Amino acid sequence: MNNAASHAAPFAVAAPAESEFRRGWRILLPSILGCAFCMGTLATISIGPFVTSLGQDMGWSRTQVQMSLLFGQGFSSLGVIATGVLLEKFGARRVALGGLLATALGLALTSLAQSIAHFYAIMALTALFGAGAGAITWSHAVTRAFDRNRGLALAIVLSGAGLAGVFLPSFLAWVIGGHGWRAGYLALACLPALIAVPAVYIMFHPHERIGRQVAPASRAASSAPAAMRGIFARYRFWALLISIFCTYFAISGVMPNFIPALTDKGFSLERAAMAQGAFGASLIVGRLAVGLLVDRFWAPAVGAMFLAPPALGCLLLTWQPGFAAAIVAAALIGLATGAELDLLALLTSRYFEPPLFSRVYSWIYAAAASAGAVSPMLFSWMQDLTGSYTVSFYVTAVLFLVGGALLLTMGRYLATEPAGGNDRSRQ
Repeated sequence: MNNAASHAAPFAVAAPAESEFRRGWRILLPSILGCAFCMGTLATISIGPFVTSLGQDMGWSRTQVQMSLLFGQGFSSLGVIATGVLLEKFGARRVALGGLLATALGLALTSLAQSIAHFYAIMALTALFGAGAGAITWSHAVTRAFDRNRGLALAIVLSGAGLAGVFLPSFLAWVIGGHGWRAGYLALACLPALIAVPAVYIMFHPHERIGRQVAPASRAASSAPAAMRGIFARYRFWALLISIFCTYFAISGVMPNFIPALTDKGFSLERAAMAQGAFGASLIVGRLAVGLLVDRFWAPAVGAMFLAPPALGCLLLTWQPGFAAAIVAAALIGLATGAELDLLALLTSRYFEPPLFSRVYSWIYAAAASAGAVSPMLFSWMQDLTGSYTVSFYVTAVLFLVGGALLLTMGRYLATEPAGGNDRSRQ
């Protein structure tokens, strides 16, 4: 691995590293809130506290409730591909605001669901139209604004999901326990509507690279569809896609089933939610640590290092963990969650041409969303079949290790430097 801090952006004149954060904080702050309160974050983190209440009130099985993520994440995979195109046409601000408003409206409508089909339909449409507020939009803005500290900037923004993970389970457990699941979805709807939308509207005005002189868009931007056909033939595209798919399948299976798995082992809903809070805190720590390290060392090796400990966390959950062990397991799995989206954005920006970032990211994220669509349902189905989550947790441990190993095959970074520039690629 080599020191990567000296890499300059393509078509850019270098600027002091500190100027990126001094001038770019107006992009970072609303992006953090948008990432925290987008549909992808809220749907996945919130489903655990809703499982029991929906089952008791509506008579739905655990698998039926978890299947909502099949529709939500599945339609999100379609929405994120469209988002990659919309970002090029309308810009990140308009796309983000539309996605956040759609998320707020969809979650509010979820509180009115009267049947399982109605529940699924609202989740699907919310994920489809709310995809514009997903990680791709915030990553798109940050990668255009930051270069020297791009990894750390992405980590800070994507840590918004961790902030939501810290307080959301306990908050929802309190709301649902006192007022029912319908009030819980109304409370969720208020988060993007009253917090993220005003922040994005007032502060989020992304533009080209901060403190840099940027050349006109490359010709590759105008021929993106043709260029994407070439991308599909690249080994690195498929190595990154499969790695992210394995990791996201594992995370998406564990996270929404973490609270049900603990309640099956005798934990109260409130205590299980407290244990899951460690997941969000660890996500933030892992994301920031990854962000700092990938700006200095070869990013695939950093990613592989962070995907090994979660395998141990999964093994802890196959036993009969006490409260402390459950917290440790949540924290270890949170490390992987902190790494995966950060790595997706960073590696996409380092291994593929800049004009193709949104489209490449959207396709790989669509694969991740597809994994997130089927994984929670398969976990619940296996629990219904075997009476426990043990088999699922063993499979998840293997997937974390496979995802890390694939990253190590990525090789050197793409050389996008003008002639005479510093090559940041792996030697």
